[in-house]
Amino acid sequence: MPPRWLAFAGARRFLLLGAALLLSFSGDLAAATPLARFPQPEFESGYVQPLTTTPPPRALAREYADLGVLLAALTLASWLALKRRSRAGIVALSLFTIAYFGFYRRGCVCPIGAIQNVTSALTDPAYVIPWTVAAFFLLPLIFAAFFGRVFCAAVCPLGALQDLVLWKSVPVPAWLSAPLRLLPAIYLGAAVLLAATGADYIICRYDPFIGFYRLGGPVPMLLTGGALLLLGLFIGRPYCRFLCPYGVLLQWISRFAFRHATITPAGCINCRLCEQSCPFDCIRPPEPERLPEARALARRRLGRALALAPLLLLLGAGGGYLLHVPLARLHPEFRLAERVVLEARGQLKTYTLESETFRATERSIAALNADADHIRRLFRAGSVILGGLIGLLLGARLIGLARWPRRPCHELDPAECLACARCFASCSVGRDAAKCEAEKAAGGR
Repeated sequence: MPPRWLAFAGARRFLLLGAALLLSFSGDLAAATPLARFPQPEFESGYVQPLTTTPPPRALAREYADLGVLLAALTLASWLALKRRSRAGIVALSLFTIAYFGFYRRGCVCPIGAIQNVTSALTDPAYVIPWTVAAFFLLPLIFAAFFGRVFCAAVCPLGALQDLVLWKSVPVPAWLSAPLRLLPAIYLGAAVLLAATGADYIICRYDPFIGFYRLGGPVPMLLTGGALLLLGLFIGRPYCRFLCPYGVLLQWISRFAFRHATITPAGCINCRLCEQSCPFDCIRPPEPERLPEARALARRRLGRALALAPLLLLLGAGGGYLLHVPLARLHPEFRLAERVVLEARGQLKTYTLESETFRATERSIAALNADADHIRRLFRAGSVILGGLIGLLLGARLIGLARWPRRPCHELDPAECLACARCFASCSVGRDAAKCEAEKAAGGR
């Protein structure tokens, strides 16, 4: 970043964010509620119908338009990050996606939440997923396979909002960052388990920023989003790095990307100017060749990690089995069955609205218990698999820490890099190349 901009960097971010907020009001007017297909029922008791917070369904042509905007934004982000190497372009695209996918579209459809729709479609034959929702889920993954995490760079409205509010980055210690980076995988597994069993869509329920984009929502959701944004002033993208379940899928695919962003457009000279430029801890320093004694120690550590991995898998599977009943209680049908049984035994003297509604139907308690037992078996199998995968992931992380990488120069971690283009300006090779291009352009004129 040129020195003359340093004094205005923080103010510029807030001005850009303010511009996005102003654009949101025009988006609200454009997304006016359509006419209802059926007249709303009238109640004589003075009942007031609550206002819905989710956006209304859109016409198919508008869904196609949203998909076209997503495709164009992903293409532009790929060009800006890999070819143009422009941080200013990434910021401008971030403002657009905040205004369009955030305030105008109110965060729906979102590739992050589409994880649950895809899971339901794969596990429930009666669930039909619109192809536009499937495309929203798949397109960022396809681009990640070719160009890395360009969706995170400027297309995701959740990540773009956090990126713009970052004021002064404070590094997260490695001892804290390592366990926190396991949370997104646990979150992803829990979301898939609950969606597959029909219990809940927790990603949409606990999305921290949707309340801002919809200009309202439950108080806990708004407080959580506000806390993450305040934390995001000093910790780069806390939700993206330590919570986002979709980021796990992008990490796995981006690790094998055909091409991804690089710090320098040419060969790295190890000037070390880029080491402190990344607020997301994605730059890996060079690793020199080890001495024979150090290599032998690394091999012993790797051997212990390999021996520990199967034990962690078994412990994770056992922990999942022990937790399958508490997890099953997240399903409303399972909770209702437990409640009705306790009421029938006289252990609970008061009825809930759900239990009274059940008694008003012709359904028997035996049928309800049979359904609850089926749900419990589903959670038992799913919890064991989830726990085993978490143990396997922890073992893989330990193996990765024990393994000694060989890097001759500074590199971006292809799985962690968000392609935000912040490090480009710090690279001396990149600055020299940009200066030469500017001089050539001036000479041509």
